[in-house]
Amino acid sequence: MSKIKRKRKKDAELPQYRWALRIFFIAVALSAALSLASESALTGAGIAAALLVLTGFIGLGILFDIIGVAVTAADERPFHSMAAHKEPGASEAITLLRNAGRVSSFCNDVVGDICGIVSGTTAAVIVVRLQTLLDIHSVLLGAGVTAVISGLTIGGKALGKSLAINQSTRVVFLAGKLLHVFHRFSK
Repeated sequence: MSKIKRKRKKDAELPQYRWALRIFFIAVALSAALSLASESALTGAGIAAALLVLTGFIGLGILFDIIGVAVTAADERPFHSMAAHKEPGASEAITLLRNAGRVSSFCNDVVGDICGIVSGTTAAVIVVRLQTLLDIHSVLLGAGVTAVISGLTIGGKALGKSLAINQSTRVVFLAGKLLHVFHRFSK
């Protein structure tokens, strides 16, 4: 391999390492923030509040999974016309699509995995509270709660993937609009 080809290969690998390092720190910070939010919401909370927190994390995981799949399935072409007509969110949608690998990694891997982990710890809190409330100390209760949560998460993501693939343009455009609103208010 020539010197030039080796240098090009090395230059192409560097951004991947930077991205991996960057996503590592983002994941640590986001995980800490979501865990802290979950723990503070669950401190002294009853089963109903714990179920609400759990539902929120399952829903967040499904929503980000939908976005992560949609950016890998959508076509960029319709957004160029929208951007030319200055539709809010179209240029943000193009940015999402041009960074589909990273967006998908962030949505599916980072947010999705963190939501799965935090919902697991929330499930443990629910099991302990149910065991105390019902005065039952059975492994079957924990296994049953875990099975239901897994079923809801996996079933929700399966439905979401179908939506993301079949409605990818709409999903990406909605995500672009949300980013547009976020950018306007963050200025």
